[in-house]
Amino acid sequence: MTLVQIVLIASIVFLVFGVVAAVLMNKDSKAREGKLAVIRGSSGNENKSNERDVQNRRRAEIARKLKESKEEEHKGKKKVTIAMKLGQAGLEITPKQFWMMSFLCGIAMTAGAYFLGMSNYVIGLMPLIGTLGLPRFVLRFLIKRRQKNFLAEFADALEAIVRLLKAGMPVSEAVAMISREFEGPVGEEMSRVYDKQKIGIPLHEAALDATKRMPLTEMQMFATGLAIQAQTGSSLSEVLTNLANVIRARFRLKRKIVALSSEAIASASIIGALPILVALGLYFLNPDYIMILFTTPTGKWLVAGSVVWMSMGIFVMKAMINFKV
Repeated sequence: MTLVQIVLIASIVFLVFGVVAAVLMNKDSKAREGKLAVIRGSSGNENKSNERDVQNRRRAEIARKLKESKEEEHKGKKKVTIAMKLGQAGLEITPKQFWMMSFLCGIAMTAGAYFLGMSNYVIGLMPLIGTLGLPRFVLRFLIKRRQKNFLAEFADALEAIVRLLKAGMPVSEAVAMISREFEGPVGEEMSRVYDKQKIGIPLHEAALDATKRMPLTEMQMFATGLAIQAQTGSSLSEVLTNLANVIRARFRLKRKIVALSSEAIASASIIGALPILVALGLYFLNPDYIMILFTTPTGKWLVAGSVVWMSMGIFVMKAMINFKV
């Protein structure tokens, strides 16, 4: 390849990465604005009743506090450590144990690639993938699954707290009751909140600290509602009822998005799998014809370029259909 061709290919790659980064930044800003708009609600007319004005001011206060917490979270994103990620995944192991298991995984993958007779390039990449790639991917998967399980029961837990508050039970005892009645991530986080409250930490500060282990908008809204109730003495049952309704509305919207984007997801899956299926079919029909791509220098360059461009295309399609609510 000539120098001009290399420069041209590099320019195209940087241009595509720039477009992808711009799309992701635009989606994050729109998602943040949408969340704040849901909390604020629509501004009422001047002739509405005083009760409606109080509700609007309360929503504005919640939105302001949520915005502040989101800004703090955005500033602290770079400070997320492995210990925090392990806590978010619900794993009771230390970072040292995590790195030891990651190191053993890298050794196992390297040995497996060596005994399977793979190329030196693959064997050289296995320690990096096994130590830094696969364990972090599994950790991220566990975090997402735990957050999904938490959201599935959080609305029911909030409504249960509301019923207990209306029955005359204190807020701390209602949280303790939820920690005993609910299993999974909801019970675990509520139990931690109650334990911290027992040792003297204010309830809203304990809930705010729980957002580090469960960094979800819904959990931040719960902590914000407790903070406003502690400062202004407003009706906590009304705040939690509205929050439960918002969570259920978000679930309905998420399911609607999944239904509307299912066709695009299927198309992206087919397009991504088509080159691999065609290559396998050609290999079984005429191995000599397809093996030219893997035995000649030009063929290897073509395969590498195809893998890079297909990966970028799949990433772009995933970013286009991955709506965050």
